[in-house]
Amino acid sequence: MEAMEVDLQLGVPRREPEPDAMAGNVEPPIIIPDSGSETEVEDEADAAPLDPPRLPTTWAFSQNRIRVEGQVGPRIRMEGHIGHRVTTAAVLRQRRASFCSTIGMLSRSPFKSVTAPVATSGAALRSSQGDEGEGETCSICFEPWTTSGEHRLATLRCGHLFGYTCISRWVKGQGQGAKCPQCNKKAKRSDIVLLYARKLRALDNTEQENMKRSLEQEQSMRRNAELESAQCRLQLQVMTDECGKLRKQIQELKTLMAQPGCRPSKNSGASLSGLSQRQDSTQGGHYVFSKAVLVSQAGGCRVLSYCEPLSCLLASHPSPHTTLVPGYGVKKVSTVNLKACQYVPIHVKQIRGLAFNRQADSLLLSAALDNTIKLTSLMTNTVVQMYNTGKPVWSCCWCLDNNNYVYAGLSNGSVLVYDTRDTSTHVQELQPLRSRCPVASLSYVPRASSSSFPCGGLIAGSLEGGCFWEQVDGTTYRPHILPLETGGCTDIQVEPESRHCLVTYRPGRSNPSLRCVLMELNRTLQQDAAQEPLCSCYPVQTFSAGSSCKVLTKNAVFRSPAGEGSTLVCAGDESTNSTMVWDAGSGSLIQKLPADLPVLDICPFEVNQGSYLASLTEKMLKIYKWE
Repeated sequence: MEAMEVDLQLGVPRREPEPDAMAGNVEPPIIIPDSGSETEVEDEADAAPLDPPRLPTTWAFSQNRIRVEGQVGPRIRMEGHIGHRVTTAAVLRQRRASFCSTIGMLSRSPFKSVTAPVATSGAALRSSQGDEGEGETCSICFEPWTTSGEHRLATLRCGHLFGYTCISRWVKGQGQGAKCPQCNKKAKRSDIVLLYARKLRALDNTEQENMKRSLEQEQSMRRNAELESAQCRLQLQVMTDECGKLRKQIQELKTLMAQPGCRPSKNSGASLSGLSQRQDSTQGGHYVFSKAVLVSQAGGCRVLSYCEPLSCLLASHPSPHTTLVPGYGVKKVSTVNLKACQYVPIHVKQIRGLAFNRQADSLLLSAALDNTIKLTSLMTNTVVQMYNTGKPVWSCCWCLDNNNYVYAGLSNGSVLVYDTRDTSTHVQELQPLRSRCPVASLSYVPRASSSSFPCGGLIAGSLEGGCFWEQVDGTTYRPHILPLETGGCTDIQVEPESRHCLVTYRPGRSNPSLRCVLMELNRTLQQDAAQEPLCSCYPVQTFSAGSSCKVLTKNAVFRSPAGEGSTLVCAGDESTNSTMVWDAGSGSLIQKLPADLPVLDICPFEVNQGSYLASLTEKMLKIYKWE
């Protein structure tokens, strides 16, 4: 039995007695049954599939176990007696005591208490690293959040954090199916909530926002001050001219009274009173309808101009005889008897610009969409010179400082400079500084002795704004971008004496009505003496017309027939088919001149010491006289 117990504990398989050994009367090992609880406990312990973890003491115990089992087991089987059973039981009890002591030592080992703090510190480290990465930047634009302004901290219902502007654009861009950029949960505009985080790493731009608001307020106050200053200067100019006029009248009266035999009388007082009344009535004058002239029965009129040497108006329209004389030309309307007299064919396609120079040579400059500009003598009604521009021409004008130069505004935004002494091609091309929108208007500002704006040059207007090309010398020009609104400028006209320009803006989203802005040209010196002076303009008065502008019309700004100091502004109103007349000094509407169709062009002129105003529609020419 002891041999069996040792074999089972060592895991040695039990061997059955061989037949030959039994035949030879060899005694098999004596098996003694043992019902003691000690052996059963030992068998159960040995039946365990795996040994417990062994430390160095365990390893020493296992070596002793092998040594004892190797010595006792064969000895029991060979001798076949039970004399050593007591020794084997003692060894087993020693094993069990050693195993129990090992288990107790493991339970009292400090490794368990060391491992827990390490795990706790690792979790704290990961938490601190997550806290460092969170609350710094927006996950959409990767820019830092701010504590105020448009990019302040915001969240959705799911709890993820973003910049307010970024998540608002995200939700708005996805529409009804908007989702959170991080967790794809459904979101909508009303789910966005502003947060006031306790630990937020954000850029504190409060001071910057306050500075921006202060700067905007300062700029607004400065613009208002400049506008008020310009209005005061305009009123001062009007009052100065009026004062000079009165002083001249007083001097004339003093001279008249100083003559021998002249004494103050009731007649002289009545004359002075009558002069004052005439002046008041003249200042309160208005336009009266004179006559309407049919220019084209089929319509198609576009631009209007006045030839002072021949005392006639010129209106462009298609040829009345398209089969015999196709194309476009101008019709002469005499200002003496207010009758249409003659048609002059000039271009193949529609005419977009007409202009005269200051010389009394009756030479008409015309621009058309047939890629040409032409010089036509109205004395002989023939074309004397033609230039091919290569692009459709939208506008033209003369150089008022040198009559040898003419300008052509093209559809690609360029301005070509021509010398009438050179019949081959242009002498210079002024490239656009911004976009290549067609040059809708060209106006030349002559040089003057004005202290505010003494230089001369060309103002080119397009839908994207305006540019002043300062003429340094004959062929050298310096560009100056004018501070105009972009996207709605349709026409720029110039009043050369007062150095004002009238800018017309068509209706838009911010301004639903047609606007005419009177602006004063100025020239300021730079802080750096090496830099050239800057030419610019600023608004003085704004006039509002109708809410429709389907055609690029031309308006007018000119000296009032009432006096030398006042200025009138005229513009067509498509919604009411009329011509509106304003006083530039006060900004008040003087009168509305009715028309049959929308007014396309306006031209003031003087003939026989009378002041007139002509307005052109698609078919008719209406003439008004100042009274």
